[in-house]
Amino acid sequence: MIGVVTTLNKKLYKQYGHKFFETYNWPFNLIVYSEDMLDIPHTNFIPKSTFDEVPQCEEFVNRNKERPVADTPAGYINDGVRFSYKVYAYTNEIITNEDYDGLICIDADSVFYKTIDEEWVKKHIHNNDMMMSYLGRGNHYSECGFLYFNMKHPDVIKYAVEMQNMYNEDLIYKEKEQHDSYIWDLVRKKYEKNGVKNKDIGDGKTGHVQARSILGPVYDHIKGPKRKKLMKSPEARV
Repeated sequence: MIGVVTTLNKKLYKQYGHKFFETYNWPFNLIVYSEDMLDIPHTNFIPKSTFDEVPQCEEFVNRNKERPVADTPAGYINDGVRFSYKVYAYTNEIITNEDYDGLICIDADSVFYKTIDEEWVKKHIHNNDMMMSYLGRGNHYSECGFLYFNMKHPDVIKYAVEMQNMYNEDLIYKEKEQHDSYIWDLVRKKYEKNGVKNKDIGDGKTGHVQARSILGPVYDHIKGPKRKKLMKSPEARV
């Protein structure tokens, strides 16, 4: 059994998140975390209050929301607060949810086209011996708008707990970058050094790796302001 989890707030729902719900066509339970919007006008999803489910998230936000972030296109690399909500949501599901064999974590700026099923996931994404699947981009940080976790792997909960601790203890601010992709990679590589295997479904190149991957014909990740303005990626294969 596979679950899907995403997170957003009212502002992001109005900007682009509504398209996520209007197009979601996968046959998997959809879990939606939000810090301020549980009355999403759609059905067939499981709403969860981020701050109620994970009080540590609110504590982290309140503790760090005044940290300066450069108002530049690259300023996001140091915006730990902005990307903390998804980290807490995803890791909380990994730690607490015993219902699923696999968990897909996907950004809310996604537009769905092709439906997939468990057999497709088993063929292209899942591997019994691997803890997670990710969109690698070589020496560049991964594209973490899509992550898949093997919920039966013996190290997956430990990985999620360590990810949370990076935020609970403000350890992300000891690193050169604080956005979630950098932190997911940092902890993943630590586990790989200890022998944990993971599945790279990217092509090792920079740019819009999701569009070029096996996921490209399935959905469009409209990341970044230019794609959001178009509500479609120029690189999309859908």
